[in-house]
Amino acid sequence: MSLPFADRLNNVETSAIRELFKLLGTPGIISFAGGFPDPAMFDVQGIQEAANRALTEEPGAALQYGATEGYQPLREQLSAFMATKGATVAANELIVTTGSQQALDLLGKTMISPGDKVIVEGPTFLATIQCFRLYGAEVISAPIDAHGVRTDVLEQLIVEHKPKFVYLIPTFGNPSGALLSLERRQQVLEMAVKHNTLIVEDDPYGDLYFGEAPPPSLLALSESVPGSRELLAHCGSLSKVLSPGLRIGWLIAPPALLANAVMCKQFSDAHTSTFAQATAAQYLKGGRMPATLAHVRQVYGERAQAMGAALRRELGEAIEFTQPEGGLFFWARLTGAGGKTENAGEFAKKAIEQLVAFVPGAPFYAANPDLATLRLSFATADLAKIEEGVARLAKAL
Repeated sequence: MSLPFADRLNNVETSAIRELFKLLGTPGIISFAGGFPDPAMFDVQGIQEAANRALTEEPGAALQYGATEGYQPLREQLSAFMATKGATVAANELIVTTGSQQALDLLGKTMISPGDKVIVEGPTFLATIQCFRLYGAEVISAPIDAHGVRTDVLEQLIVEHKPKFVYLIPTFGNPSGALLSLERRQQVLEMAVKHNTLIVEDDPYGDLYFGEAPPPSLLALSESVPGSRELLAHCGSLSKVLSPGLRIGWLIAPPALLANAVMCKQFSDAHTSTFAQATAAQYLKGGRMPATLAHVRQVYGERAQAMGAALRRELGEAIEFTQPEGGLFFWARLTGAGGKTENAGEFAKKAIEQLVAFVPGAPFYAANPDLATLRLSFATADLAKIEEGVARLAKAL
């Protein structure tokens, strides 16, 4: 007997990355594939102390059902956290979500009808493409370069397709690692107003910079572009900087959109774990986040430098990339120099044979994938594994 599944499932398939992870249990393999933070970076003591305070000071609230909008002390702490990054956000202007992935799902539920068009970067976060397609969107790619989305082409696409919204990861994007320039950020906000188009800013990596701080977020900049704040949704997360297991994300959006997102969240999970929210609230209140961020920036920065140097030394002209200034990823392209392969999918299979893994770039494109591209994450490999892993890549190539 075959079950009559919903037609919407015809538009999506299992994540190619998740399928790749099935191979990563092989003994001795070095993985550059995942987009995970390093568990060694977790402030276990700080989180434990925060959890204990949550259970000591407000055990009833931490263990009881809660408001769909989120645990109020956490909303207030997130408001203060956003203020440290130049964005003025009142506690009632955000809702807490179960990771920023739920924020994206809520945007899909509230904004997308079958056949609607949505513009994303090419390449972009794979789960976003899958999420928006699940709700029936036609997903259109806007090209990027080393400075983020090409705003000249983006505006042309907005005029041509009149999308429901534009989805961007302006700061150290996944998978591209690209950093949208200040000039282009202002242009994005101006075209939002000019064309009355909602912009969705996904910002899970903005705190992971290795040198100077990146330009202000679109949310922070929106205060200087009249009318843009009403056409901007912002997704944030503690997953990459504190702990993915807490599943704490948030959505900042115009009031009508936020109200509909709350309604849809009621149907999904009623509310994000109150215990996780209370723990996160106590952690932020305790003032440990600045030191935690300084530590992860230093460690990831050293690993990014090591991987860049190793790639240049071991693969030479056979690969090209822009050295990331933050985030968790290298986005690279095989050149075919020296008769080496230009197909990242074939390269990935040979790499597995050498006990090293990465993600081919094709799944990150909504259309017209560049088969020579690949994503490498340096987050979970120490310096010695980075050196050895890249040496294995050279043997595979």
